[in-house]
Amino acid sequence: MQTVGEVGERAMIALFTAAAAERDDADGDVVIGSGDDAAVLAGAGPVVVSTDTAVAGRHFRFDWSTPEQIGARAVVQSAADIAAMGGSLSGLVVSIGCPPQTPVDRVLALNEGMVAQTHRFGGRVLGGDLVSAPVVVLTVTSLGSLDGVAPVTLSGARSGDELAVSGRLGGAAAGLAVLSAVEHGADPALEQRFSPLVERYRLPQPDLTQGPIAARAGAHAMTDISDGLVEEIVTMADASGLGVDVDSAAVPRPDGLDALAAELGVDPIRWALAGGEDHELLAAFAPGTVPAGWAVVGTVGRRGDGPTVDGRPVGDLRGWQSFSET
Repeated sequence: MQTVGEVGERAMIALFTAAAAERDDADGDVVIGSGDDAAVLAGAGPVVVSTDTAVAGRHFRFDWSTPEQIGARAVVQSAADIAAMGGSLSGLVVSIGCPPQTPVDRVLALNEGMVAQTHRFGGRVLGGDLVSAPVVVLTVTSLGSLDGVAPVTLSGARSGDELAVSGRLGGAAAGLAVLSAVEHGADPALEQRFSPLVERYRLPQPDLTQGPIAARAGAHAMTDISDGLVEEIVTMADASGLGVDVDSAAVPRPDGLDALAAELGVDPIRWALAGGEDHELLAAFAPGTVPAGWAVVGTVGRRGDGPTVDGRPVGDLRGWQSFSET
């Protein structure tokens, strides 16, 4: 099996470019795509830009997910930020860092996952870079368009708004709990019995078209739920300078979540409130303007009330912390 070090950077980038070109068409706003020094896009309006990095052992594990799933998941993570501004994904550039002894097939599979997921979102892979690194690192920079709508910021929530989410929460955290439980001695059949939740962890599939839908509906504020619902309401409350309260009973949860929680002796509400990586959207709307399919989960209150759950301070119900020890 050939390694990346044996094949070399230029040959690997040529393989990446060929894989992207196989899925590209001649239409759209791409003037120059993957393969040159830089990509060139044609556009008449503002461009939305976001970047995210995922590190092996910290954000993903090859023994828990396939390379294709890991690559696709990195795209979901970055593209969700575009949707949270009310935009649609146009394209992305990718930087892959890996040890020289990494098998070529693994890196090509990562790339294939990224290319496929980008096309599912209606975008194109525009180029990137490959470098040597101690572990596999994926950095995805997404570019999006607003298609005539104003960007929806974190800070625009207004007192009296309704808080709503675009999908069910807690599935990714529950799926991670299954994999961790099996690793620590639980019955391996647990993974099969709760496979839909495990798949929500391995590759979240949020409907990111809801970002532009929310923007057109007049959303006052919006963000994606990457670090957990409570973490996002804390951020929105701080940015807006207002109180934000969530009704925990109103938060939609995926099928099987409560059954798994009972089996593992966990409160399912914690997964729904503090579990991250679902990448659904959270938005604040004027009363009566929440789009169909969104679930109202709370309200925006007065300045100084702070972020609360069921009227109480969030306490230790916090989500992902990048620089925590666990």
